[in-house]
Amino acid sequence: MLDFSKIHKIYFIGIKGSGMVALVEILHRKGFEITGSDTEEKFFTDDILKKRLCIKFFEGFDADHIKGDIDLVVYSTAYNEKNNEEFKAAVFKRIEMISYPEMLGLLFNQKYGIAVCGTHGKTTTTAMLAEILNKSDFEPTAVVGSQVKQWRSSALVGRSEFMVIEADEYQNKLDYYWPQAAILTSADWDHPDFFKTFKEYTDVFSKFIQKIPRHGFLVVCGDRSDTLEIAKAAKCKVITYGFEKDNNIRIKNYDLKKGKQIFELWNGDKGLGKFEMELPGKHNVLNASGAVAMAHQFNAKAEKIQEALAKFEGTSRRFEYIGERNGAILIDDYAHHPEEIKATLRAAREFFPKHRIWCVFHPHTFTRTKALLSEFAQSFEDADRVIILDIYGSAREAQGGVHSEDLVNLAKKYHHNVGYIPSIKEVVEYLADEIGQGDLIIAMGAGNVWEVAEKLKE
Repeated sequence: MLDFSKIHKIYFIGIKGSGMVALVEILHRKGFEITGSDTEEKFFTDDILKKRLCIKFFEGFDADHIKGDIDLVVYSTAYNEKNNEEFKAAVFKRIEMISYPEMLGLLFNQKYGIAVCGTHGKTTTTAMLAEILNKSDFEPTAVVGSQVKQWRSSALVGRSEFMVIEADEYQNKLDYYWPQAAILTSADWDHPDFFKTFKEYTDVFSKFIQKIPRHGFLVVCGDRSDTLEIAKAAKCKVITYGFEKDNNIRIKNYDLKKGKQIFELWNGDKGLGKFEMELPGKHNVLNASGAVAMAHQFNAKAEKIQEALAKFEGTSRRFEYIGERNGAILIDDYAHHPEEIKATLRAAREFFPKHRIWCVFHPHTFTRTKALLSEFAQSFEDADRVIILDIYGSAREAQGGVHSEDLVNLAKKYHHNVGYIPSIKEVVEYLADEIGQGDLIIAMGAGNVWEVAEKLKE
């Protein structure tokens, strides 16, 4: 266990990560001196670090950055002794070290911790729940895996015992968190580089929700058989939500009017209120319902919840409007799993029924692309045009047994207009004069595909 009384200066390796920068903000507000390093690549977190928090950090890694006055190193799980010289230097100098999920767990487990987990929807649901609790005067602390637009940050630093976190399952990070309550949004096999089978993947969630104490709550999407199966492991009260009639919290009277989604939530025969929000897609109605179902367990007032959802602006890289080019609308989205692609494109089709929809997809990691190749190939139904970039290997992989052209060739069996363009630069050059009024371009993926929309923006 860390003795925080002996820690003054903390160094972050991989400081620009969205979760890392949230921790930076929380620890900075607690009075610790923070510095760190990351790659030169630009992210939304650059502005948070430089302008909001005024924290100095290095761009590029160098063993000389690890000075003797550092009391603690917090590192991203993307880095280790083999691939990062600062990590190696910290080990050599015997500086105390802790990974991002371990540090998050230390903070979370001291609070009344509410974790949001699942394959999809974690980020939005976490942000919605935190914003509802914030508007309801619960004063929570929160850690979200993307920038929440209202906060201009990925963190809230509150004064209460409540802490809401986006709990990532990758690399078994869930092991570090002991929740008092949790939301489980979904369970589709992902991260095949780590979880070799679907059962290995779902077992992680089952073990996680077993940790919720008997007096706690599990809020779970009841429209999916996989999440209901996982929920059987819970010892605590289980509350289901969704469109189906058997759910405890049921979505009724859904409508789409003038760019707003409108729906009612019912708990049995008791109405919880009529809600509206500007976020597109029925998947976001599910996300909102999960957040409302959890807030309802703490007796948050309906009018506060309604206000929070009506004013919720969303998070960065989740169907984010970037601008226009020749009258074409430019959207950036983080979708990098077949189910996310389908949900995002379905939402685009519902909200922009008369537009020609372009999907510029950047596959993320070789292992995921290879394992889910068939599913990816069938996920572009609601797009009119599809462009697939070279695979983004990330820090995890350099190469691996599959190429984007394999995906293009297979996708052509299901879609009439799919093409391969290797680089972001070439895509931007191709689209610059090709798009115009009546087009909607969605740059989609977990890598740096956001640059497509930014560079096309006039």
